[in-house]
Formats: sequence, C-alpha cells, structure tokens
Amino acid sequence: MTIVRHTGLRRTGRGRPRNGEGTAAPAGFAPGQPLELAGRRALVVGLARTGLETANFLARRGALVTVTDRKGPDALAEALGRLDPRVGRELGGHRLETFLAQDLVVPSPGMPMDDPLLDAARRAGVRVISEIELAYRFLPVPLLAVTGTNGKSTVTTALGLCLAAAGIPARVGGNIGNALVGEVDALAGARWVVAEVSSFQLEWIETFRPRVAALLNLSEDHLDRYASYEDYVRAKLRIFERMEAGDDLVLNADDPLVAERAAAARARAAWFSMRRIPRRGVYLFRGWIYSRLGERLGQRVLPVAEMRIAGTHNQENALAVTAMALLAGCAPRHVREVFRAFRGLPHRTEFVRETHGVRWYDDSKGTNVGATARTLAGLPGPVVLILGGKDKGGSYAPLAPLVRGRARALVLLGEARGKIAAELAGTAPIVEVAEMGEAVRRCAELAQPGDVVLLSPACASFDQYTSYAERGDHFQREVNAL
Repeated sequence: MTIVRHTGLRRTGRGRPRNGEGTAAPAGFAPGQPLELAGRRALVVGLARTGLETANFLARRGALVTVTDRKGPDALAEALGRLDPRVGRELGGHRLETFLAQDLVVPSPGMPMDDPLLDAARRAGVRVISEIELAYRFLPVPLLAVTGTNGKSTVTTALGLCLAAAGIPARVGGNIGNALVGEVDALAGARWVVAEVSSFQLEWIETFRPRVAALLNLSEDHLDRYASYEDYVRAKLRIFERMEAGDDLVLNADDPLVAERAAAARARAAWFSMRRIPRRGVYLFRGWIYSRLGERLGQRVLPVAEMRIAGTHNQENALAVTAMALLAGCAPRHVREVFRAFRGLPHRTEFVRETHGVRWYDDSKGTNVGATARTLAGLPGPVVLILGGKDKGGSYAPLAPLVRGRARALVLLGEARGKIAAELAGTAPIVEVAEMGEAVRRCAELAQPGDVVLLSPACASFDQYTSYAERGDHFQREVNAL
C-alpha cells in the first residue's frame, strides 16, 4: 500500500465561503448550513471524478484531507496529477485505522452503506455524508433535483437547456457526469443549480433539500447492490424527505408506486401524466403538452410532433422537463425552443442509421429492465432486440408481454444471456452470441424492411466493457461498418 501524508496543509478562513456572492436566488430560498471544515480530518473514499472533486473542495476549505483508493498510483496517475498537493494519499487498499481516525468520511457512491469500514466508522462516532450532502451545505442558490430509475440524464440536460433558453443563469451537475461539489465554486451569478441524483448519492444525506425535485419513475434496478427492491425504493424516496410545504415535487401520475409512496411528502405536488388531466401539473392531450401550473390553466406548451427525440418515453420525459422548467421561471416558448432542437443524449434511443429499410437504434444506457421496457413501448414496428451484459439481480420476465408477438428475434450476449434466455423462453426466437460484432451481423440477417434493430441490453456493461458508452460506441461502429 502506498501512503503519502499531508504536506503543509494550512487552515483557511471560517464561515460561509464567498463563492456565489451576488447571486439572485428566488424569494423564500434558505441556503443550507455550511459545515465547519477548517482543521477537521476528512477522508474521501475513491479517487474517481467525484472523489477527486470532493478532496479538492475539502482541501480548499482547510480540511485535513486524505483520499483512499484500492487502486495503486499507476492506475490513478491522471487523477493524482489533478489532486491538490495538500491531500494525503493511501493507495492500494483501505486501512480501518484511517477510517476510525476521521471527523468526516465522504464515501464513493459505489461503496455500499453496509460496508464494514463505514459501519465501523459510524459506530466510532465518525460522521458519514455523501458528496451531494456536502455540496448542498455550501450552495448559495436553490436546487432543481431529478431522480428516478430511468430518464434522469435526459430530463436534467433538457432542463438545463430550458433555463439557458430563458436566460436564467444555472449550473448543471451531479450524477450526470460532473460532481455537484465541483459546481459550488462556479456559481457566481447563478440563480439555480440543476442536479441529477442517484439512489447511491441519496443514501448518506442529512439536510439535502431541493427547492424543486422530480421523481420520474420507479422500477427494479441495482438489486446487486440493495438487499431488496424496497431498500432501493426507500433510497430514492429520500429526495423529498426534507422538502417543505413551499417546495414543489414533480411526480409521475402514471406510475402507481410513485403516486402511492409520494403521498407522505410535505411538498406541493405537481403531477405529469400521459393519460389524465391533473389538478395541478402538466399533461398530454391530443398531441400537445398542456400546463395547469400558475394562473393559466390548460395552457398549450409543446406539440409533441415537433419533438426531435423519439419514443413515447421521451414524451414522458418532456412532461417532467416542462413542469420543472415552468416552476423554475421559464416560459412555454423556452420549452418549445429546446425540444424543437434537442436530439437527446448519446446512447439513449439514439438513431444510428437506416440500412435496407431497417432502422438501427442505440439505447446502451438501457441498463435495467424498466429502461428497456420504456424504450420498447415507445418505438413502432417489429423489433430485433439485443439484450444482455452483466446481470443486476432483477427479473427479465416483465419484458415478456412487450416481446411476445412483436419481437422478430432476441439476440443475447454477455454474462446474463443464459438467465435471459431462460426467463424469456417462448416469447420470441432466441439467438445467443459471444460479442457485439456477431450480434450486429446476426441482427442484419434477421431484420426485414420496416423493422427496428434495438440495442437496449437491460443489463450493466461491466462484463465486457468499462461503461455503457463504450458498449454503445462499439455497437455503432459495427452498425456503420455493415
């Protein structure tokens, strides 16, 4: 194990940081209470992007920071080159005595709550908080937060674009790629922070309170991490546990579990629905998104025929964006402007090309059954579906009604292909392959003019790839090479 102790760490000024002075927050906003960090011992677990940003943030505020990572210095060379030189390093493994010697531990989102090291630290009186809790304590402006099983990144990105179209200064961060804590020192002039929030990040919150939060949907995911689906749901629901009556909670009226479990929330509900007209919220009616927020009820916002992104699931995402954008001060014209141009994010029902009348879509970000079901339900025509990867512990049986009678074939790859084949046997012809190139070639042989070939694996990518993006890029290269 490599251990490098602190080098010349100095104390800095106490009290709230000056970053963000001069910002114009909405009326009634009460900022979080900053933690006193100067001279406190803080351990950051994991030196990926979030850990790097967290360690540097803490060091800038005078904390006595150590980072610990199971990887060695060679594997972490790039991150170490960007790490504040005042931060101590313990690499190549974790040491219990280091966890026990801290005032504060900020774990990697990938570290489960029941990890023995975290459990020992808490029993010893060490405070454990997530990176988003740390960031929230120092935000000088209110927070627009998005969570749910699927659609988070699309909604977060489009919401940020709506604010930009309206000329409302905002920063976008969180689980979408750039750590929320890394945005705190870049908020001069901002009026909002927009954050995508995962269940992992919500596990260690204390005071985290969005001004507007969205719970998009709930379905099985990360059951390789959680002991039960209920544990996963409870983690998601923490997003609104600190919200008050003056806050707004944007909820999916078409998701029975969301509707049931959000009944305990103190915040004002703003519902979005593809099927009904809510008393307060936004809805789809005769090809238009309408708003029942503010003074004008039944106000037209966006004709869905003008949207550039495909699928009914993206119409649902647009409803959530509309509600949050209007609550944040955007006008309907700003939402229209964004969705007339927004093509979606890479690897999320991304159109790749058409060959011989067959349309190919990359939905590599479909890493759970709920995501794949939403994409399947939103695309027309017969489909040849590529499934498989690293299993996350859930059942694939919910795909059966969507596949039966519609899928021309299922092409299965990765570690989970045997389990998927067993659970979806009899729903469609099944072809098992070893790798992506073979999967694409078999799809080209099976598909007929008018069909859709869809990569939406319903699995994580980590059996054969480092990320869903690498998997999607490989799929696109193979499709473009046909």
